[in-house]
Amino acid sequence: MKKESQKDLSRHEIELNILDVFQRSIALIGVYDHNEVLRYTNDAFRSAYFVDPEEQIDWQTLMRRNFAASRGTVIKTDDIESWISSVRSRRGKSRQRTYESDLHGERFIWVTETMRDDGWIIYVGTDVTSLNVSERKLRLANEDLFRQSFTDELTGVSNRRHILGKLQETLDAGQDGWACLLDIDHFKKINDTYGHQVGDDVLTSIAQTTRKAIRLKDSFGRVGGEEFLILFASQSLDDVASALRHLHEAICGLEPVKAHPGLKVTVSGGLTCISPGNTQSQILRRADVGLYFAKANGRAQIRFVKAEDDADHSEIIGSRAA
Repeated sequence: MKKESQKDLSRHEIELNILDVFQRSIALIGVYDHNEVLRYTNDAFRSAYFVDPEEQIDWQTLMRRNFAASRGTVIKTDDIESWISSVRSRRGKSRQRTYESDLHGERFIWVTETMRDDGWIIYVGTDVTSLNVSERKLRLANEDLFRQSFTDELTGVSNRRHILGKLQETLDAGQDGWACLLDIDHFKKINDTYGHQVGDDVLTSIAQTTRKAIRLKDSFGRVGGEEFLILFASQSLDDVASALRHLHEAICGLEPVKAHPGLKVTVSGGLTCISPGNTQSQILRRADVGLYFAKANGRAQIRFVKAEDDADHSEIIGSRAA
């Protein structure tokens, strides 16, 4: 027992020393949990992003707060919510992500984000301000172009190319999951009644609400017009159904356009599984069949289509009268 206690104490001391090294490091180190809440930050991270020592703040709130105060990350946008949706369309979708970040005060940080299987992310930033300025500006310009090529210009979420690319990545990796095709109900009537600007506001509001409601590791994008696609990573059907019910309630309770408080919006959807051996067209076809049945049976609901030969399509998720 004595030897085991000494061994445990030694390990404890090592862990304390490691934490002390992290705290004193000039690298920016932060750890986010699966809900994007900061659970650990070192001095360099807190100084760069203006986080209090004991503060546990989620990534979205931190970005909004620093944007409003013109500090931390340099965010070139007139719409912080669209910017957040755009970043979250890429963040947390792969085990590792690297990029360069521009901070107020003319600082430049090279960032590596590593995600565990449970969704926790460790952020490590290295100050590269002293590197060649012209090369750095070129890299930032290229990154902006890269981001724009995968972002829906109106809503800020993934565009068709990016979200279908994520679907193909899932299939190529032989992974399973779930695909849900969403469509805004009576969208043409909204455009005809209120005008296309209001229609654009509705699209943006639905996109941002959906991106906030689903997990960071789940992909989401606009596939065209008023249609969106959610790709849920591998989990149980019950968990997916619960997430969709939560999303459906959030959208049904939404007032997407402040100038028209009486305008309410609902969505219909078709859900299907992503299985190894499926093709992209098979998955989208099944999801579209589910969407058709949802529309044909009163809208404001999500139908689950099990397989190609399933002639029923009667299982309802998140149903609600339109």
